[in-house]
Amino acid sequence: MDELLTECRLCPRNCKVDRRAGHRGYCGVGAKVKIARAALHMWEEPCISGKEGSGAVFFSGCSLGCDYCQNRSISRGERGKEVTVEELAEIMIKLQEQNANNINLVTAGHYAPQTAAALSLAKKKGLRIPVVYNSSGYEKPETLRLLQGLVDVYLPDFKYLSRELSQKYSHAEDYGDRAKEALKEMIRQAGSPRFDERGMIRGGVIVRHLLLPGHVEESKRVVEYLYKTYGNQIYISIMNQYTPMPAMAKDPLLSRRVTKREYRRLVDYAVSLGVEQGFIQEGDTAEESFIPEFYD
Repeated sequence: MDELLTECRLCPRNCKVDRRAGHRGYCGVGAKVKIARAALHMWEEPCISGKEGSGAVFFSGCSLGCDYCQNRSISRGERGKEVTVEELAEIMIKLQEQNANNINLVTAGHYAPQTAAALSLAKKKGLRIPVVYNSSGYEKPETLRLLQGLVDVYLPDFKYLSRELSQKYSHAEDYGDRAKEALKEMIRQAGSPRFDERGMIRGGVIVRHLLLPGHVEESKRVVEYLYKTYGNQIYISIMNQYTPMPAMAKDPLLSRRVTKREYRRLVDYAVSLGVEQGFIQEGDTAEESFIPEFYD
């Protein structure tokens, strides 16, 4: 574990900083695991949250750092509390005891070695519910392989194909290429989606795409790529919950919410392609309830 953090190349940024020595790269955090929230979470896809909730662990810091991030207070590594690998494993066990449907690891890639160690320990202590890896999609296959056999469900974003938009909003021109590579590895590990008798997902991949205001055509390209490349090997979750944050107040497009017409155009396009395995959001979902309370 130590050598992976001494010259950190866990994510595509390849910062090469010595996180063991306290240096911080793009993700904004050191070597110690820092979490911002661990609780039952009700606002994931129905097959993840169910009635009981998903056992979500929100990690501080992020290797992507989108300008419009609604969890900006934690994605920059500013909030949260440090925990040991043993404490992280115990948190997972406690969430299981609260009848969580799964353990939902939200943005854990920059802690992949520690997360893998915690999962191994938790499973030895009796963790039996599925593990969901909830990701920006900006991952390296070799880092994902640290989690092989430990993660059941991959839940990545696929934000853009456009290099221009990737650079403009996430400062990562290579996002699309890296997301393609990561998704291929996730599917190799997790296989096709599988569900239990209650309809809760037990394994496989659900790819999320968040529609950005004014960018329906880019979203169409993303959905088309996902469906034509993977078909029924994945579920596609088309999201309309974009919430304009203060940082985007001067952006001519991202300073507003997605319109109902924009979202309907994208959903209709997905249907016209033949997408049947997927999720859509109904009603006005861009509200405060999607932004949890985080630790100070």
